[in-house]
Amino acid sequence: MSINLAQLKQLQLDYAHRIILHDDVGFKTPTLIGGTDVGFENNGGITRAAIVVLSYPSFELVEYQVVKIPTTMPYIPGYLSFREFPALALAWQKITCKPELLLVDGQGVAHPRQFGIASHLGLLLDIPTIGVAKRRLYGQYEPVAQVPLSCQPLLDNHNNTLIGHVLRSKAKCNPLFISSGHRISQRSALNWVILCLNGYRLPEPTRFADAVASNKPLFQKLLAKSANATA
Repeated sequence: MSINLAQLKQLQLDYAHRIILHDDVGFKTPTLIGGTDVGFENNGGITRAAIVVLSYPSFELVEYQVVKIPTTMPYIPGYLSFREFPALALAWQKITCKPELLLVDGQGVAHPRQFGIASHLGLLLDIPTIGVAKRRLYGQYEPVAQVPLSCQPLLDNHNNTLIGHVLRSKAKCNPLFISSGHRISQRSALNWVILCLNGYRLPEPTRFADAVASNKPLFQKLLAKSANATA
């Protein structure tokens, strides 16, 4: 598999200039919020992408889609979005109840070229997105207090501009790295992640997406709850 990293790097730089880092004019409180999760099977040979749609503020499961396709690119740090985007785009096409906001398991502009998977999805799907990453990829920050909802700004390594926030979402858990993806401000991105927390480390949209993608017991509970609600 031949990968032209110079070409992909230039594409990231070009796309990054098109990212909007302020709230959409007229953006209202969403009634549907989506979450994404991507995993890999068969020693990385299969990409598994899940998108869930939840009602807000009840966080009831409205719809979900899981897509599995052959992996088109190996893992290369800093270029993960090109590996994950094809399967996520297919899952998005299958979603009939499109959410007004999408929380993405991964980086937004907290990326060496300010174009992580949340920005990639937001730009190409034209939807407000937020990056919710479990680990730091890029940026510097001061230690985050252990008190839940403690937060520190995440700053660019070179010019100290704000590229996100580091949030202690739950006591005794590692912090999350929150950054704007597209069409939303850094402050709103942080606020929406906090609003979607429900006593867990991850916000409900990405927590549910992970459960759906991996067929975890939480997903079975969601299905049973939905079946009871419609019975």
